[in-house]
Amino acid sequence: MRFATLLLALALPLSARSPLRLYVFDCGKLTVDDPSRFDFKKEELKVLDLAVPCYLIVHPKGTLMWDTGVVPDNLFPAGGGAAHKEYATSLRPLRAQMAEVGFKPENITYLALSHYHWDHVGNAWQFSHSKWLVSKIEYDQMFSSDPPPRTDAALFAPLKKTKTVFLPDQDYDVFGDGTVVIKPTPGHTPGHRVLFLKLEHTGPIVLAGDLYHYREELTTGRVMKTDPDQAKVRASRAALDEFLKQTGAQLWIQHELVAFQAEKKSPQYYD
Repeated sequence: MRFATLLLALALPLSARSPLRLYVFDCGKLTVDDPSRFDFKKEELKVLDLAVPCYLIVHPKGTLMWDTGVVPDNLFPAGGGAAHKEYATSLRPLRAQMAEVGFKPENITYLALSHYHWDHVGNAWQFSHSKWLVSKIEYDQMFSSDPPPRTDAALFAPLKKTKTVFLPDQDYDVFGDGTVVIKPTPGHTPGHRVLFLKLEHTGPIVLAGDLYHYREELTTGRVMKTDPDQAKVRASRAALDEFLKQTGAQLWIQHELVAFQAEKKSPQYYD
């Protein structure tokens, strides 16, 4: 029995046999010429452009993909080079970055999206074999006859037939041990979520989705003009601030370009 168990362990990628790991993938950049929709003037921001990261969380009980980028892998030229979609640019396909650390989209246990906007669902279609963790209100809007603005329904259409777990309106402990927790933070979209990770050496962090876009929002309290419920955004931020104080977790503003450029990228990882 021990020998069989050892063989099974050796058959897994090294990362799957280790404690919790976070891989950061570079899934592109958004070119922002006019930040007025974020309620800022150009001179009020140090950097206008926004990063687009994707994250792979590897846990002994499975894997979780958090957000899937902005430029679909099938838009990359066959001969190599950058790919573009609207005002977004990506230098490498997500699938290729995942392959470097021994994973494929179709083998990922869980998929979770912070929300349904186009710059977070670019490769959602590749994860139709994963179990999708999503709020019911987000799901219903995504597959309504009148899809919400600022998204691309074709990019997540295959998820309609995937196994789905509807998230409760409270924290959801993905693996049951408190190390990977999806937290509701509505406002930017009705079912917007952030992700809490309890890493052994890095410490606790929160991947903030689009609860924030720029570091300057922390001091100014600015909220995106196009957010459908600004009051809920502010309430979600206040609740998360309290959570950060209680846990000592770092806040990772996913779109913050300078901070993202300083983060370790796959095949390196955080643990």
